[in-house]
Amino acid sequence: MCGIVGILSTTKKDVCLYIYDALTIIQHRGQDAAGITTASKGRFCMRKGNGLVKNVFRTHDMENLVGDMGIGHVRYPTAGSSSEAEAQPFYVNSPYGIAFAHNGNLTNAEALSKEIFEQDLRHLNTNSDSEVLLNILASEIAEEQKHRINENDIFKAVTKLHNRVRGAYAAIGMIPGYGIFGFRDPHGIRPLILGERTTKNGTKYMLTSESVGLTALGFKITRDIKPGEAIVIDRNGKVHSHQCSENSILSPCIFEFVYFARPDSIIDNISVYKSRLRMGEKLAEKIKLKWSIEDIDVVMPVPDTSRTAALQLANELDLKYREGFIKNRYIARTFIMPGQKQRKKSVRQKLSAIELEFKDKNVLLVDDSIVRGTTSQEIVQMARAAGAKKVFFASAAPPVRYPNVYGIDMASKNEFVAHNKTTDEVCKTIGADKLIYQNLEDLIWSVQQGNPDILSFDCSCFDGNYLTKDIDTPYLDNLEALRSDKAKQNDQNNVSSELIYNDAD
Repeated sequence: MCGIVGILSTTKKDVCLYIYDALTIIQHRGQDAAGITTASKGRFCMRKGNGLVKNVFRTHDMENLVGDMGIGHVRYPTAGSSSEAEAQPFYVNSPYGIAFAHNGNLTNAEALSKEIFEQDLRHLNTNSDSEVLLNILASEIAEEQKHRINENDIFKAVTKLHNRVRGAYAAIGMIPGYGIFGFRDPHGIRPLILGERTTKNGTKYMLTSESVGLTALGFKITRDIKPGEAIVIDRNGKVHSHQCSENSILSPCIFEFVYFARPDSIIDNISVYKSRLRMGEKLAEKIKLKWSIEDIDVVMPVPDTSRTAALQLANELDLKYREGFIKNRYIARTFIMPGQKQRKKSVRQKLSAIELEFKDKNVLLVDDSIVRGTTSQEIVQMARAAGAKKVFFASAAPPVRYPNVYGIDMASKNEFVAHNKTTDEVCKTIGADKLIYQNLEDLIWSVQQGNPDILSFDCSCFDGNYLTKDIDTPYLDNLEALRSDKAKQNDQNNVSSELIYNDAD
């Protein structure tokens, strides 16, 4: 999962500070690396590196990022490595010069890499599928062999790209001297939204992953980019759009609403906040049917994502709601920590318990989901250590049993605590007295109520139904070999070895 931003201004003023602020607002979508590329007088200005936005960019970097258009990216790795070379935006010099940022994951990246080398005669410098996507686009644009590009050339290239590429992708690109563009995969799995900010001096246009990136900076929401659609904003501020896929069906990723997106975002006309309220409502209904509510003294969220669902659940059950855990906001999201050992350590660093809220009480802990079980197990132990008599656990999402192949770091089914386990077995593993999961149909209802026109969602990590219809057992086995915690640790060791070797030079 990553976050992307593209801004074009007709005021002829530098846009780098707006991009910086927007990336900071969507920092929750990636904490591994950040980058900004701007265009000025036909040339690119670029700065990118590993770390948080605030650590990658210094004053002198911002002074050098001149230009009235630019794109930005925050990353956490799902495919490829965590090396600085794979930080985005990427760039190709032919044709025209294209800077590019991507959120998602290509499911046929390996075959495309071979095609790019043998058929398109282009060179890849990293293992990132984002570079693959960029080179496919560049190759298709180059087919026109024109000295000057226009919006129709981009639309033709994106149409051909859709025919070659499989997977999830929301992408933003920039061509110096011409403008910025964005497009979304035919299923609309990953989000992309357009907004604008008009003053007496002109208009700024922004494409970004979440609406909060717009509204927090004073931009007005225009609309979501449709699945399979491409948007081009030329340097004069004219917005062009075209549907580039004939078989587009909006099926957004439901895990965006469960965990990844900020609650103050609206994705495909669905309020993330309200969808989480409904998740708490539905989970409360199930608890009423399955459990004796009298056994529960207090409801507590696992901060922060589950807070909305937990509050609504407590209201529906007419139970006390308390904040039993205090979060250290300077610790990164544990879900996207690279490795089980690091996640486990980070849970203790991130949360501390308020003992007086736990002592001699039967506590119902509510979390947004349970993936590897690391956080859940540690939190249950912390609750018991703080004096809880009994610890019940509720997940606002169903059991995660299947790998996610569309850009969320859940590749290895053997790392999922619910893989080949019943609810009772998971309960025993995390050390809780009782455990309850949301039903998938209730989760879908909770999100779909925000936009009844959406008839399907990507729920693959819960039901194993892959929208692109190209996922089989060999693919999943290969994915696990590349993206499991063990594989990432080996990759990290290789990167560290390279750094040591280079330092020795």
